[in-house]
Amino acid sequence: RFADVDLIIVRENTEDLYAGLEHTVVKGVVESLKIITEAASTRIAEFAFAYARRYGRKKVTAIHKANIMKLSDGLFIECARAVAARYPDIAYDERIVDAACMQLVMHPERFDVLLLPNLYGDIVSDLCAGLVGGLGIVPGANLGTDSAVFEAVHGSAPDIAGQNLANPTALLQSALMMLRHIGERAAADRISAALMRVLAAGTTRTRDLGGAATTSAFADAIIAAM
Repeated sequence: RFADVDLIIVRENTEDLYAGLEHTVVKGVVESLKIITEAASTRIAEFAFAYARRYGRKKVTAIHKANIMKLSDGLFIECARAVAARYPDIAYDERIVDAACMQLVMHPERFDVLLLPNLYGDIVSDLCAGLVGGLGIVPGANLGTDSAVFEAVHGSAPDIAGQNLANPTALLQSALMMLRHIGERAAADRISAALMRVLAAGTTRTRDLGGAATTSAFADAIIAAM
């Protein structure tokens, strides 16, 4: 795995090709509509830059395919640029999605906050998870104007359900995001520091990280490290 990787993936998740607007034109031909709006693109860009400023991040990189999808991804980029102009203290750049994927696996330490429309965000977020150990250790959050849902981005792993084998890191990290979201930053920082100490020590790790610790043993180690 790479060292010095600290990425924030900001994904618009209400539209794009995931809007579910598909239909059969004629037998054997299916059409799927890619929806990009100024409102949603501006909203997610505003969140990315506000997050960067709030948490002391240095740069936002918008990822797109506007060289091909000039109108839809072009609108997304136009909105990102307009928001970027209001945040002169945050560096801003752009990457075409395929080139960005190559650069992420070669030099992930060069990136900070990534801003993406829905489809690219879904794919690139999993790629970035692979850079640091997989879906078992990365958190996720769905943030709205009035409510928020925090969850691990991995699946439910029914094959190991009830066996005390799952890595709880992703869910714990999501809980830490929740604590920060509701203003409990000191508590989140304390738990996060304990988690980092356990991972750095390397003596207590779950199977997916090359160890033999159970879920409860890993959790106990974090508690002890506090």
